[in-house]
Amino acid sequence: MVLNDRTLGVAALLLSAFLAWFGHGLEAAFTYEPVGPRAFPLLLATVIGLCGLRLVVKGGNPAAPNPPGANSRIALMVALVLVYAGLFQWAGFVLATAVVAACVGRLFGGSWLQCGIGGTSLSVLFYVLFDRLLDVVLPLGWLEGLL
Repeated sequence: MVLNDRTLGVAALLLSAFLAWFGHGLEAAFTYEPVGPRAFPLLLATVIGLCGLRLVVKGGNPAAPNPPGANSRIALMVALVLVYAGLFQWAGFVLATAVVAACVGRLFGGSWLQCGIGGTSLSVLFYVLFDRLLDVVLPLGWLEGLL
């Protein structure tokens, strides 16, 4: 199989169709958020679909091979997403996001100090944005009494 922009575009269109199909059926038993649960997957499907369509129309530039070590970093990032899913409810959004963001930063060559500060800042910023400003309820986990 030839890997090029069109191949990635077709894959993106398939992912977009799956997200739209999956997201369209999401309904909350009661309304606790202003936009509801289907808005995010449908918005994501639209963005991915438009990008995929652009790649299909644009052309067939060949894909460059991954640099050495990239495949192992990609596999570690997939594993980190699974860890994040497991930690999210239990440890809470802020802690899980800070830990996983710091680990991803290390995969890209940042120091522990830089990644710790960046991950913590990112998690607190997103918590304030989603929980306080957009009224999206996020689990606090271990920080339940503090925030």
